[in-house]
Amino acid sequence: MIELFSDTKTKPTAAMRQVMASAEVGDERAGEDPTVNRLVERCADLLGKEAALYLPSGTMCNEIALAVHCRPGDEVLCDVTSHVIGFEGGGPAALAGVMLNPIAGTRGIFTAAQLKEKLHPDRPYAPRQRLVEVEQTANLGGGAIWPLATLREVADGARAAGLATHMDGARLLNACVASGVSAADFAQGFDSVWIDFSKGLGAPGGAVLAGSRAFIAEAQRWQFRIGGAMRQSGIIAAACEYALDHHVTRLADDHVHARRFAEGIADIAGLHVDAALVETNLVYFDVVAPGWDAEKLCDALRARGVRMGAMGARTIRAVTHLDVDARGIDAALVALRGVLAA
Repeated sequence: MIELFSDTKTKPTAAMRQVMASAEVGDERAGEDPTVNRLVERCADLLGKEAALYLPSGTMCNEIALAVHCRPGDEVLCDVTSHVIGFEGGGPAALAGVMLNPIAGTRGIFTAAQLKEKLHPDRPYAPRQRLVEVEQTANLGGGAIWPLATLREVADGARAAGLATHMDGARLLNACVASGVSAADFAQGFDSVWIDFSKGLGAPGGAVLAGSRAFIAEAQRWQFRIGGAMRQSGIIAAACEYALDHHVTRLADDHVHARRFAEGIADIAGLHVDAALVETNLVYFDVVAPGWDAEKLCDALRARGVRMGAMGARTIRAVTHLDVDARGIDAALVALRGVLAA
């Protein structure tokens, strides 16, 4: 199977498994796992924050951040395509008790002016606006990269209004590699930020949430509260360390493969894609061939050994990662042509 459904489908490499097998471990919940401690210190430095916390997933990072920054009934401003809206099982309402006020950005990116339009005075009959959230890169925006200037303008606008800021950095390092901007520079002005290790970095799980020492202390309370504290989690954290050492710069390969795939799709009758919009490792394209829709085409492709994801009636998402090389991309294009020709 050529797995283009998601970069979460990556599997640990043989070298990563060896590092995991020999990892030095301890009781992470008691702060005694040396591998976890080393990883969070490293990530705090990488993200330009005082402290960090190792968590099982990026979704948990988002949910804990919302719960720490907000109180039940508060309002979070975010793009309409945000992961916290559509892909976290209603967690913001169920766990933090917050309201989400969506901003209609462009490809998952909104401006400081759009944020300002959503702001209102603190009145007793309105929800208290507490937090502004951004997603770097923007998944449903096709892996679009927030420009550094836009991020800083949004963060400045939030701070001027007395609001906290949070960055969902699930694919932040993809943005760093593609743009040449450091993670700390992207995260500057944001009170909390996290990076994921189970996507393009290829680890079997885990994410690191970073912020001030006071923020992380409260985040740890939520970690215990919702069952995110682990024991000998250094086994997994070792894979994350390995990923930082060996799988960051190679994200550029995924970006090259994504553009290669998009350019190939552009030449296939019945499909439509704007290859110029492919900035990182996500490719969104539309099915325009008569008699076909996204689900039908994905089913036909899977029968030929290629898996992608339907993201709407006619939109398909393909995601490149370290388990798909150039030959896999070419084979996927052959499968697309063959299905539509048949």
